[in-house]
Amino acid sequence: MTSMARSVYLIRHAAPEGWQTRRFIGHLDVPLSSDGERQAEALAARLAPVHFDAFYTSDLARTRRTAEVVAAPHGLRPIAAPELREFAMGDWEGLTAEQIRARNAAQFDRWMAAIGEFQFPGGENLTQVAARAWPAFERIARAHPEGRVAVVAHGGSNRAILCLALGLPLARILALGQDYAAVSILERSARGAWRLTSLNAAARDGDHRDAGGGAPPGDPR
Repeated sequence: MTSMARSVYLIRHAAPEGWQTRRFIGHLDVPLSSDGERQAEALAARLAPVHFDAFYTSDLARTRRTAEVVAAPHGLRPIAAPELREFAMGDWEGLTAEQIRARNAAQFDRWMAAIGEFQFPGGENLTQVAARAWPAFERIARAHPEGRVAVVAHGGSNRAILCLALGLPLARILALGQDYAAVSILERSARGAWRLTSLNAAARDGDHRDAGGGAPPGDPR
């Protein structure tokens, strides 16, 4: 059996700039908002007593900054893993739901009806996100046998990782909440299987939920 990390803290980035507008961000490289900075600091304080062997992060600014703040008390420098990025949302990036619906109501309705299967125009679908995020997760876990690592990523990529780790179909992504600056903990059992010991635990500073557990992975990311 391949030895892997004992536990992985899967963290969603804190609230990005403009989070209140609920735009589809995807691969757009936006910074954290002032709210997000406070969330990241609250999360850093909460996780300060936990011993981590390493921090990994998506290479986008909102995840990198969240990881830097949370990793600082541990004296660790986050390692960028571009495969952990959010969905590429293509033509929808930078637009609000209202703007997208006005441009193509039928396409927007298809997204709402089949989020797990929808192909973002000019972007990715969930299977493609999982195909890059899951191998990155496994590589990170293998790099720290019996250790504890933190992975800072996005609502969509985190949900894909959780589904695959728990043996759930990707269509179940909306059952797995991913709020800003929230933490989900995956623990490896003695048999090598992953089990979820904490889901979507918030940092409690402002607690901006982005509609949380039921929010489709296409709201502000």
